[in-house]
Amino acid sequence: MTLTVENALVVPVADGGPEWFQGWLRVGDDGRIAALGPGAPPPGPPGGEVLDVGGAIVAPGFVSAHSHLFTSGLRGIAPGSTLYPWVRANAEVFRHADAETLYWCTLHGCLDFLANGITSAYNFTQSRVTWLYDPAAAASVPVEVHPVEYLTRQFDGAADAGLRVVNAIRLDDGSAPEDEVLGTFAEMVAASAEHTPADLHLGASVFGAVQWAESPRTAELETKVMREHGLVNQAHFVETAEQLDVQRSKFAWYAEAGALGPDLVFGHFVHPTDEMVAQAAAAGCGMVWQATSNGRLGSGFADVVRLRRAGMRVGMGLDDQSCTDVSDPFGNMRMGLYAMRALHTDAAVLMPKDVLRLHTLGSAEVLGVADRVGSLEPGKLADFVVVDHRSPSTGPVWDVLATYVLACGLRNLKQVYVGGRLAAADGRATAPLAARADAELEARMTEAAAKAGLRPALYP
Repeated sequence: MTLTVENALVVPVADGGPEWFQGWLRVGDDGRIAALGPGAPPPGPPGGEVLDVGGAIVAPGFVSAHSHLFTSGLRGIAPGSTLYPWVRANAEVFRHADAETLYWCTLHGCLDFLANGITSAYNFTQSRVTWLYDPAAAASVPVEVHPVEYLTRQFDGAADAGLRVVNAIRLDDGSAPEDEVLGTFAEMVAASAEHTPADLHLGASVFGAVQWAESPRTAELETKVMREHGLVNQAHFVETAEQLDVQRSKFAWYAEAGALGPDLVFGHFVHPTDEMVAQAAAAGCGMVWQATSNGRLGSGFADVVRLRRAGMRVGMGLDDQSCTDVSDPFGNMRMGLYAMRALHTDAAVLMPKDVLRLHTLGSAEVLGVADRVGSLEPGKLADFVVVDHRSPSTGPVWDVLATYVLACGLRNLKQVYVGGRLAAADGRATAPLAARADAELEARMTEAAAKAGLRPALYP
């Protein structure tokens, strides 16, 4: 069945067209945008559904280009910790979690994203191997290996939620012989597609781990699988000020392995040197900005103004629920926007339209999926949000994009559509398992935490 959205204030975030217009949007029975335009819509096919949004804003669903969706049950954990102690706190719980717990954690995280207007996400899956960072070695060491289902059930959780995903898979070299590691990685790339409906599967990716590696061999192997499988690699890099000289020294490992290029994306990239920025920009590398989690963990300011001026492509992500706490794309945009203005002491250095593009089309571009998501254009998947700036009222609209980015928030988010189908309304996801997910998460995470010697503050 087709869907026609009418009486809308459309914000398409499409290059080359108007920034906004009052009009309509039509979704075909294939779940893609068939047409859109100003004014009243032309007659649609017989029997089609009509959604009159009454003048509300209709914009593309947000794209989180950097997320760890299994952490939804650990919000507020390690509230005064920097990156490495915080990572260890998470890992100590999840080493005691089984595959079904990872399923429900991922499902819950994905439903949370959808309820908050995020329709596509790059998902760093929890590795089958539990890694704990050793500060003395400046590297992560494997302490436990879980069965394959530990990973594949995470694919299932995202699929059952109905979120579009890029599944990032860690190579886990150093935990087994190289042939075995490469074979398992190939199997998991195939499983990502097998366990995810085709319309939700935006692809697989390499979970870059050189920042925590012991030797340049990790960069060499990641480059090898990038080429063999045709994958993007997103690597956490210079994220924290801890052991910064060691982190920066490992940039050369990627360069020497031949990994630098459009398929290598740096997550965070908070503390790069000028030489690193110049080299990454010249090679066409991208970067993903997690403004909220960088602040939560005291990681520093990723100077995206500097990176964009150097020519790097930039997207935005919500990161973990356990370090972003509230998966709020509106808050993430504002956090980043205000931080950059303060850093540069220039209120015009980054504008509302800039951060909106970074969290939608820019994120899709960095991930290589802009042909399908990130903007409202004919032929793209019909993923959009309905945001009513009058409920609660934000007052007169002086600038449409400023009102949307600066004055609207989750309280104004009324509906979320994925492929033209309702995925969330009034802050709740519509997926069949949504009602069960909260209780499953609570019980399973409490049990895993107890095995790690932890107990929630409020527990009967």
